[in-house]
Amino acid sequence: MLVLLIVKHGKRSESTSKRRLSHHLNIATPRKCFTVAPRDYIIHPDEYDLSNVIADIEEIRRWNKQRFEMEQLTAIVHEDHSRDLCVGYKDITPDEFWIRGHFPVMPVMPGVMLCEAAAQLASYYTQKRNLLEARVMGFGGMEDVRFREPVVPGDRLVIAVERVRVRPKAMIICRFQGIVRNNIVVDGIIKGVPLPVDYLRETAKAE
Repeated sequence: MLVLLIVKHGKRSESTSKRRLSHHLNIATPRKCFTVAPRDYIIHPDEYDLSNVIADIEEIRRWNKQRFEMEQLTAIVHEDHSRDLCVGYKDITPDEFWIRGHFPVMPVMPGVMLCEAAAQLASYYTQKRNLLEARVMGFGGMEDVRFREPVVPGDRLVIAVERVRVRPKAMIICRFQGIVRNNIVVDGIIKGVPLPVDYLRETAKAE
């Protein structure tokens, strides 16, 4: 035990001496380099063609209930049924309803609208494939969402969603990414649940 302590002390002293000498001679001591692992695409942009529209806005409306300013998808361009994966995009136009207030002079797409676009893509694919076995899919929650770069008018926001797991008539969980010019601008986990359609309709009639 005594020998071990002496060896450790000697190493510490030698290291300390080197740092002092380097400081005295103004020599930079090498530092450890820590790199952040790159984020992987859900699907690489080379695997889909944005000009190959397989579902336009009219087809999207067959499966999604949003209308008017709340429609946050322009087109669907890719579906992979083996992975339950879907790719679509939203063209950010100068006429978006949020531009006037978020923010005046320097409009930036609100994070909540980025999430809404991803939710609508997940809803489109889930309803089309009847994965949830629900009449209408609604927001159930989100996890680990990160906003990485701003999205502005003139951008094309490409969205990819992939099923993680599903419990029919209860919940579907998907991972999603938003991409602009091949850069991931938002990503996270999104959850979808069945909406109580009859109750909501009765409530609307009562009002």
